[in-house]
Amino acid sequence: MSTTGLSASASSSSFSSRLKKFDAYPKTHEDFRVRTFSGATISILSGAFILFLFFSEFAYYLTTEVHPEVKVDTTRGEKLQINVDMVFPRLPCAYLTLDAMDVAGEQQLDLSHDIFKRRLRSDGTPVDAPVEKDSALGVAKPPPPALSDAAKRAADEAAATGCGSCYGAEERPGQCCNTCEEVREAYRLKGWAFGSPDSIAQCAREGFSDNLRSQRDEGCHVYGSLQVNKVAGHFHVAPGKSFAGHQHVHDMQVYGKDAKFDLSHHINSLSFGKPFPGAVNPLDDVEKVADVASLPAGTSEIYQYFLKIVPTSYENLAGERIDTNQFSVTEHFRPLPPTDHNKPGHEHGLPGVFFMYDMSPIMVSYQERRKSFAHFSHVARRRGRRRVFRRIAARLAHLQRPQVARKEGRTGQIGITN
Repeated sequence: MSTTGLSASASSSSFSSRLKKFDAYPKTHEDFRVRTFSGATISILSGAFILFLFFSEFAYYLTTEVHPEVKVDTTRGEKLQINVDMVFPRLPCAYLTLDAMDVAGEQQLDLSHDIFKRRLRSDGTPVDAPVEKDSALGVAKPPPPALSDAAKRAADEAAATGCGSCYGAEERPGQCCNTCEEVREAYRLKGWAFGSPDSIAQCAREGFSDNLRSQRDEGCHVYGSLQVNKVAGHFHVAPGKSFAGHQHVHDMQVYGKDAKFDLSHHINSLSFGKPFPGAVNPLDDVEKVADVASLPAGTSEIYQYFLKIVPTSYENLAGERIDTNQFSVTEHFRPLPPTDHNKPGHEHGLPGVFFMYDMSPIMVSYQERRKSFAHFSHVARRRGRRRVFRRIAARLAHLQRPQVARKEGRTGQIGITN
């Protein structure tokens, strides 16, 4: 070997030895290491635990965070959508009316455009088609009630001209009321009580009173949506045809003086606006059952829900925004005694389920965000701490059974397996 080669080899060895001095993690020689069963067990369990932590943190990293923000609501002139779905198991659909009104003076009476009613049997199943009782079933159909002379003349005139009478409730000359519902509507617009349906030819022909009696033991499923002004107001579901005069009144004379109204109900859902992820509606799946047995005879009920509506916006990762609402609620129940005009100071209210709502001036905005990649640096720090704890546990387990390794007459050191 030449002198130049020896010099280069010595220089490389010297540089390598100097570089090794910077090793912050010196390794114990294999001859001086002692491997134990407890150390292997702890190493396997620690490794499995670290993998579990890593994948759980990774799964958490993939989830989105929702950041709330509170600000003043500056939106005005918008409409508020109310979504309602509730069941009255002991009150027929023929009795129920849904009305809405607000502080701006707008009234929506007997809503039927986007509000639907489904008749229910006493066991809660829908009435797909009404079953008529006839002689084939052993029950004879009752004869139609006798008409008054005025009703007979109106019926004859309607048959001759094809235009039914409104019985003085016409709003314009020549107005026709060919159905019982059209007569009731004409009476409602006039503010007249509809107390004698059997004296109305259209109602007698359609069997209005018989329909009421046949539905007396049924229930009703009310569902749909309505649009109202974005101001304070209320809506209610109550028995009787509603009409507005100097005050809001429901005509319940058609049901008879002895009619009883059981306002027990189950709210399947009630919301304001569109649904959004994580939305919680406090009145969903709420049920109220009137204890009729403990109340005086003829007593009805008033259920009142006071709602505070908070405007809400939700923006997802794609930038799609949902403008909707949340709300909080308090409730009140009051039994309603039967009407007694002979009792001084007695005031008789309207039985029903009332929802009084008010708008909050504060808006809550939610925005979805992804977690930053720096989250994994936190995971790495956790893994470092777990490794230190693993080494300490291994040393404690090993010190319970100390062993001394000797090699070629030299005293070895007790080593710990990684």
